[in-house]
Amino acid sequence: MTTATVPGLVLRAYAGEGDLDALVRIANAENEADGIAERDTVDGMRAYLGSPSEQFDAARDVDVAELDGRVVAWASREWVDTREGDLREYRVWCAVDPAHRRHGIGTAMLAENERRSRALATEHTSGRAGALGAWAADGRPGAALLDRSGYSVVRWFFDMVRPTLDELPDIALAPGFELRPATPEHYSAIWRANRESFRDHWGGSDESEAAMHRFFDSPHADPALWLIAWEGDEIAGGVLNSIRPEENEALGIRRGWLDSVFTRRTWRRRGLARALIARSLVLLRDRDMTSAALGVDADNPSGALGLYEEAGFAIDDRFTAWRKPMEGGPST
Repeated sequence: MTTATVPGLVLRAYAGEGDLDALVRIANAENEADGIAERDTVDGMRAYLGSPSEQFDAARDVDVAELDGRVVAWASREWVDTREGDLREYRVWCAVDPAHRRHGIGTAMLAENERRSRALATEHTSGRAGALGAWAADGRPGAALLDRSGYSVVRWFFDMVRPTLDELPDIALAPGFELRPATPEHYSAIWRANRESFRDHWGGSDESEAAMHRFFDSPHADPALWLIAWEGDEIAGGVLNSIRPEENEALGIRRGWLDSVFTRRTWRRRGLARALIARSLVLLRDRDMTSAALGVDADNPSGALGLYEEAGFAIDDRFTAWRKPMEGGPST
């Protein structure tokens, strides 16, 4: 337990189950204040903070801030090896209760996140250069904090929404592809195929067994909603769809998510993603959803942005990836 630079603010390690309600409360309050159409749940937070890996371990990588005994903020960090040369990125994130903004709490949490990330970097012997990374909704207080703390925008991402599920196209799968149910014996193969599909995209991710368990433990992971296309004995691509009932209730909407649209390299340029997106929209409509959403890298090398626009999606919100050099590290 440490005392921060803000009078009365105490930083401590994540204490497990007893902290979940407070962490969800703060994350949702911040999203609501900033107009971000996402909401967390206790079950979802439990899954996210479970299954420790080398790259993210909540016991090591989550800090909780208390003011007069009440949790007012929390922060997390993880590291990933990026796909841009030999760069290891130490990603930091924090959320502050909007009622306690503009008192230096976010600045204190960011400073502690950076300190802890630098300390962890000194223990690594990968030979990779290190940089600090962060993520923020465009135009919100988090982005302003990163800007004045020496971070620079390196990438743009969009949340896209198809506002209705009316007049959906009927696009057939190309010959040779077959849809098969996502059954437990194929879960790990689906996970590996999904991760492999993004290895030529920007950034990096935790591909560990623990990260896979976090994903499947999420209450939003519903294999009955997934569309997985096979060619023979190989997974060619898929769409991992989800419905988030608590989020929909909080926002007063009926929206489904195309959480991940992926095609493995060998099977690209055969119209697979286009057909699976169309079928996903029908599937969500049949589950009584009235709109659909997904996220996309603005500079996706596969031309995903244009594909989603063709499918009726439009940009709904913008997010930015930021980086800051570590002392002695790269500036990219």
